[in-house]
Formats: sequence, structure tokens, C-alpha cells
Amino acid sequence: MNDNQQAVYIIGGYQTDFARNFAREGKDIAHIMQESAAGVLQACALLPGQIESIHIGNAFGELFNQQSHLGAMLATLDERFWGIPAARHEAACASGSIAILAAMAEIEAGRYDCVLVLGAEQERNVGGAQAAAHMGIAAWTGHEGQDCQYMWPGLFAQIADQYQHRYGLHYPHLAAIAENNLNNAKRNPLAQTRSWQYQAASFAQDDEHNPVVAGSLRRQDCAQVSDGGAAVVLASRRFAEQWAAHHGRTLAQLPRIAGWGHATACLPLQPKFARSDEYVFPHLRSAFAAALKRAGLNEVFQLQGLEVHDCFSISQYLAIDHCGITPAGQSWRAIESGELAFGGTLPLNPGGGLIGGGHPVGATGVRMLWDAARQVQGSAGDFQVEAARNFATLNLGGSVGTVVSFVVQSGECA
Repeated sequence: MNDNQQAVYIIGGYQTDFARNFAREGKDIAHIMQESAAGVLQACALLPGQIESIHIGNAFGELFNQQSHLGAMLATLDERFWGIPAARHEAACASGSIAILAAMAEIEAGRYDCVLVLGAEQERNVGGAQAAAHMGIAAWTGHEGQDCQYMWPGLFAQIADQYQHRYGLHYPHLAAIAENNLNNAKRNPLAQTRSWQYQAASFAQDDEHNPVVAGSLRRQDCAQVSDGGAAVVLASRRFAEQWAAHHGRTLAQLPRIAGWGHATACLPLQPKFARSDEYVFPHLRSAFAAALKRAGLNEVFQLQGLEVHDCFSISQYLAIDHCGITPAGQSWRAIESGELAFGGTLPLNPGGGLIGGGHPVGATGVRMLWDAARQVQGSAGDFQVEAARNFATLNLGGSVGTVVSFVVQSGECA
């Protein structure tokens, strides 16, 4: 970390139950945001007036809820938020991470000491086909995917095709990713699929139990349509130290964001393939490497685990080699070795990721950060990774158009 850069600490967080269908409860995105804000303030023992700035991550409020201007929603729901500056951020599935980056920048600049970041999305209030169409606008509308029945499975199937063309790709490796994440979700009391049951055929090339969705991707390769919210309170060192002392804790007991990486490429998928080098998405690799470098780490194996973006099994497959766990195109080696499984040497998505945990788009980046923070402070419960001190996130928006990575460290590493 640059000596002139403010440290950013994570005071606390909150996540709604991603298995819930808020529409069936007669609720909408306002209720998701209200619960998330109230939950994180209670977890942190803070009052709304102690929050100095608010950043909201949301991708599709205009379509699913016919609601924009979500930066003003908390003040609409609770007058105690009146007057606190707030803004909404959109970057498809990376919306929550972009909100985090904005909050960090305010703390690092010395503008504010205590900032609330909240990600929220409601997606289950319409049918599945309509939900897919809504989310498809994060591609280059009218310029790609016209032949796809469902935009995102279609585009990520093209990424799988690119791996097949360049390196070879065997479906059992994708199925192993899906099965691992769905098994991990069973340990997570907030995961969408925690009580779902599967059989062996559910992870095979079986058209009845695991039907094709697009190309080589099948049902279990796809993350769920989800409702939910996640929130964290970020703080400067000064505020965090005072808060910790007031609650009988020390700064060393609080997780901190030690590194970050952020890269953006074009909206459409095909031009990204044309820019490929040894790796399919060089900008993804550079963003993750930047996060490690800023955290003072030299390689991925100095981490104890990662939260990676498995909107589809192939997105986790590409995360494996782009993060440096294997050479380019050899992600299968780490899958076969078992090192990425819960209890392995470098667990990925111990709480179920997106496939198992759920994927309310605007909340995903915030949920990832909070789960990483829980890991390094030893409070992840049944999906706790042993002796976790450094945990990373890798959050993707669109067809790898936006990439954001964070490294979260135990305060003891500071």
C-alpha cells in the first residue's frame, strides 16, 4: 500500500437470505435495501447519522422494478439518512464492486471516515425468460447475441468454445466446478441452493437431468436467478481504531482491504478474443495481479482462498488460470488435484459462490467482499477456511467487460 494511501477497514457486514423470493412475500427492492441497511447498522452497532456517505450497487432496477435513482432510496425509507450523500453505481455483475471502489476512494482521499456500501437486486419478480432478457442488456444491445436464446449462457458458451479451440476443454471439469460449488453451498445458511438435492446424473452430460442451456453449458453450469442484498461498512484507520476501542476490540481484529485491481474492456465479447495473448482475457489477469501487488503479495498461493465469479462454470474455469493457479489453459489440473475444494490448499468459493450461493447481480461484489472479510476474521461458520489471513475476490461484469478484484487481509497482517 502506498504510504500516502489511507487504509480501508471493514467494520462489519450483512447479507439477506438469497433463497428468499421477495415478490412472493409482497416485497420489492426497497425492502431488500431497507433490510440490508438495517442489518449492517445493527451488526456494526452504528446509527444512520454516523454514516458519512452511501454507495449503492444495482444493475437492473429500471427493468425489474421500474425504479431508478436508487441512491435516494435509503433516505426515502428512513429520514435519518436525509442529507447523507449517496450515489448508485452500475457495471452489470460488477456493480457492487464498483460501489466499493468509489467508497474506498472517498476514504483514501480523506473526505469521509465511515461509508456504507450496499448492493441489491430483485430478479425473481418476473418469469425466467423475462429475467434473462432484462439482464441481456448488459451486453452490446443490438450488436451481439441476436442468435442467442438467452444472452448470457450464449455468450459464455462462446468463451467455453474459445477454450476448446485454444487449449481443449472437457465437460467433466466444468461439471466438477458446479458440483463443488453446490456442495459448498450446503454449509452456508444464506445460500440459495443449500437445501437443493442432486444426483450423479445432475452433473453429467445427461439431457434429462442436466439439459443443455447453450452450447456446451448445461443447467448446473449456470448461476441462479436470485433476489438479495449485501452491505458492508468501510472505515478509515482513524474511525476503525476508535470503533474497535469502543467495542472492546483492537484494530488487529478488523479485516482490511489491502489491495485492489480494476480493468475495463469493450462491451462485446468477440473483440476481446482478438486482443487475447497467452491468456484469453489479459486485462482480467492484469487486474488480479494489480490487487495482489497492492496487497504486497507476490503470487496467488500466498492467499488462503478466493471468492471468484462463477456466473457460469466456465467463468470460474477461466479464473483459475488467469489468477495464476495454473498456466494458461490448464485450469483442469487444479480441478483434478482437489486443491480448490473446501479443505484443499486453495479453496475457491467455500460458501457456494454464485452457482450455489445465488447471484442477485448488484449484490454479488459486496457479498464477495463480506465473505472474504468473514474468512480472515474467522467468522465464516461452517464454511470457514482454516487459518485464513489473506482472501481475494474476483468479480466480473458482462462478458468480462468490467473486472474488479480485492485482497482482504486480517488486521494482524497490517
